[in-house]
Amino acid sequence: MSLLDDARDLADTVSRHLQSITTDETLTEYRGDILWKNGDLTKLMKGIKDLSDSEKRTIGKDVNIVKDRIIEAFETRREAIAIASIERSIREEYEDMSIPYPHMRGTHVHPLTRVRREVEDVFVRMGFSVRESDEITTEYANFDAVNIPATHPARDMQDTFWLSDTGYVLATQTSCMQNTILRDTPIPIRTIIPGRVFRNEAVDATHENTFYQVEGIVVDRGIHLGHLKYCLQTMLSEIFQKHIDIRMRPGFFPFVEPGVELDSSCPFCDGKWCRICKHSWWIELVPAGMIHPNVLREWGVDPEIYSGFAFGLGLNRLAMLKYAIDHIRLFMEPDIRFLSQF
Repeated sequence: MSLLDDARDLADTVSRHLQSITTDETLTEYRGDILWKNGDLTKLMKGIKDLSDSEKRTIGKDVNIVKDRIIEAFETRREAIAIASIERSIREEYEDMSIPYPHMRGTHVHPLTRVRREVEDVFVRMGFSVRESDEITTEYANFDAVNIPATHPARDMQDTFWLSDTGYVLATQTSCMQNTILRDTPIPIRTIIPGRVFRNEAVDATHENTFYQVEGIVVDRGIHLGHLKYCLQTMLSEIFQKHIDIRMRPGFFPFVEPGVELDSSCPFCDGKWCRICKHSWWIELVPAGMIHPNVLREWGVDPEIYSGFAFGLGLNRLAMLKYAIDHIRLFMEPDIRFLSQF
């Protein structure tokens, strides 16, 4: 029998035996018996050196083709075993995630969801509509439409998540929805826009790169800061289930004029001062103000006829106050011990 016949017989033997191998460990062991230094194929290949030059060019070439076929058969079998293992795991380890966990004691609503629902409920009862904020928006809607110029530092790469070469950004504020709502909603407008926003900033106990806001917009004839104060005071009093006082301080925000920093009285110490309000009785809570005339004009609204107010309330911040949560990152972690408290 020739060297080539021996090689072909070995290939047939390997092919048949591989079909009976079902584990990667067994395959590796058998591969060593055939292909390693003292393996059957290695021994057979040593016979090529005993061939004449003309036989090396013909028989030797064909033997190498058979060798490649044997090696390929091992790789094919390894892939088949891996696929079979994955399919077996899917069959045996699959769990229907819609089936309630058997040891759960009731259900729990995430604190952010709970606070969001409470805020929405209060504003709906005051005649507001609710609209979801976009998470991906245009540079125009996020900046230009709300009077943030091209030179503003918020447009820098280190402050904003940009989608490469698209002109789109991850929304840095729910204010990105103002232009859309003013353009497709008839006046009078009373709308809140809850949603998730993103900022490229360092994470600490009170700052996160992903968090939730709720934007509020009111546009009508004769709207003034008193309306803003009433709406937010009513909402906060409902959320904390007690009367909350409101203080307004001047503040600058490009999309409002005048702008205010709205502080709430501390819902915990009733004027006795505590660590929550840093012994001041006031808690800085909501940036707000009267919608800037430039923003109204951008929407095609005449600021000589209509006025409006806007505010941006941080839902994470509100939930931290309501439930005395001391670290903002807890909202993003799937810790059952934390979530089961609510």
